[in-house]
Amino acid sequence: MSATGADVVVIGAGMVGAACAYYAARAGLAVTVVDRAGVAGGTTGAGEGNILLSDKPPGPELALARHSVRLWHELGEALGGERIELERKGGLVVAASAVEQAALRAFAAGQRAAGVEVAEVPADALSEHEPHLARDLAGGLHYPQDMQVQPMLAAAHLLRAAGVPVLTGTTVTGLQRDAAGAIRGVVTDRGPLPTPAVVNAAGVWAAGIADLAGVALPILPRRGFVLVTEALPPLIRHKVYAAGYVANVGRSSEGLEVSPVVEGTRAGTVLIGSTRERVGFDRTVPLSALRRLAAGAVRLFPALASVSVIRAYRGFRPYSPDHLPMIGEDPRVPGLFHACGHEGAGIGLAPATGHAVAALLTGRPPQVDLRPFAPERHDVHI
Repeated sequence: MSATGADVVVIGAGMVGAACAYYAARAGLAVTVVDRAGVAGGTTGAGEGNILLSDKPPGPELALARHSVRLWHELGEALGGERIELERKGGLVVAASAVEQAALRAFAAGQRAAGVEVAEVPADALSEHEPHLARDLAGGLHYPQDMQVQPMLAAAHLLRAAGVPVLTGTTVTGLQRDAAGAIRGVVTDRGPLPTPAVVNAAGVWAAGIADLAGVALPILPRRGFVLVTEALPPLIRHKVYAAGYVANVGRSSEGLEVSPVVEGTRAGTVLIGSTRERVGFDRTVPLSALRRLAAGAVRLFPALASVSVIRAYRGFRPYSPDHLPMIGEDPRVPGLFHACGHEGAGIGLAPATGHAVAALLTGRPPQVDLRPFAPERHDVHI
């Protein structure tokens, strides 16, 4: 391992870490990426690849998401949209009742005022968007800017395009600091990495990295499951989800939350999410949660009732108490930058996060106001 050092060490080779490395390298910095597993070995590898505006109310996260969507279009050109399976398929949010449709309409009005493209879809026009959708729904909203990407491919191609060293199978065991408390290096189980800057993009393990620096971040794992069907002829055109999904994203309850999210892939399989629950790193797979996922999908697309599920997989989203990521330099530890806590939005928000972190690392103003994402806002000390 080289002792010459890097301008910045990024901890985490998931989508957020890859984006930080990519934009930092493009800004002229010497970057090294470290991950205790492999590329996309954590939350990224268990994600559906959501790039969504549709589930975000007006506010700081939506502003970050709108910037990220623009950057995703650029990345599609730079990396090759086909190679990363970037699909501009759009999203369709559907309501089961007139009350839900009214709530969606009010939600969309605020988003539209914030710059989101959204169109109301009456019940009798839903089949024009999704021919196989259930016929008894009350209406919906169409979001043409929503996209999907294959997250593992995207992270791998970003790191390849960055052209930086990626040290997989390397565990960070400490952070070196000088007499004033500033970062001076990263200690790993394979040796030291001198550096004046560290980006904590460790996902659900970001709190452990912060702990090595003597500060605490209130990031916890939030478990979720996805079902994968057998390969099918083209069936679903958009990312389709029930109105309750938006509410579940913003809830903080520890118990199980289930709301159907259904979408096809280029391989012909259908992905069915989503669940949320805070159970630590419990890796068990409760059949009751999977049954509820399947039932929710069939409620939206009755044709799925006769389709086989070939597998289910789990992931742990990096949950933050106020549902906003932590992005920026930690004033408690000069040289320590956080890029974590995105929960289920990390794939979509990664480019804007990496772009902002690279700006901070090079002394430039970010294009998005980062004050709402300040890592110290919870002011937790250890």
